[in-house]
Amino acid sequence: MSEAIEAKYQAEIKQADIDHHKPTAGAMTGHIVANMWYLDVKYHQILWFVRGPQAFLLQQVYRDLIAQNRAQLDDLADVLLDENQLPPSTVDEYTRYTKVEEDGRLKYESAENMVDTTAHDLTVANLFIDRAVKLAEREDRPAMAQALTKLRGENNRNIRQLQAFLGKTAWEGLVEEDDDDDDDDED
Repeated sequence: MSEAIEAKYQAEIKQADIDHHKPTAGAMTGHIVANMWYLDVKYHQILWFVRGPQAFLLQQVYRDLIAQNRAQLDDLADVLLDENQLPPSTVDEYTRYTKVEEDGRLKYESAENMVDTTAHDLTVANLFIDRAVKLAEREDRPAMAQALTKLRGENNRNIRQLQAFLGKTAWEGLVEEDDDDDDDDED
């Protein structure tokens, strides 16, 4: 590799470290992109392994979630690039930045537990979206804030529909507790 490429990459690593220690809208949105990448994997796991009387219906639901998630991921990466930010682009970065947990045991769970896990994952994703919206507003990045707000609304719709499958209201049994309020105190 050329020295110029190495210099650009080292500058990227240095900036990412700075942005993640005092979160920026771009860094927080990078976490969202990583979460979405992990959600894609989990959605496929459920699509492939869901069993029971609702399997046929749920397979279509997860195909739709996969298609929507992939489009959202690409759109959000474009927003980052439009804002002169770098979305995560390696498996290592996705793994370091995600807060979505994965578990090979999920494939053996009941359909209901798979759906419940998805609703909880989207709730976790919303925590990062909410933080990123606040940061984008503080940093005067209205296009980014608008894209993130739209994503939040789409997640809310998906959560409501998943919860309905479980016989619950939109937020029943889902607790949004933000343990990381540090960035709210920084101005």
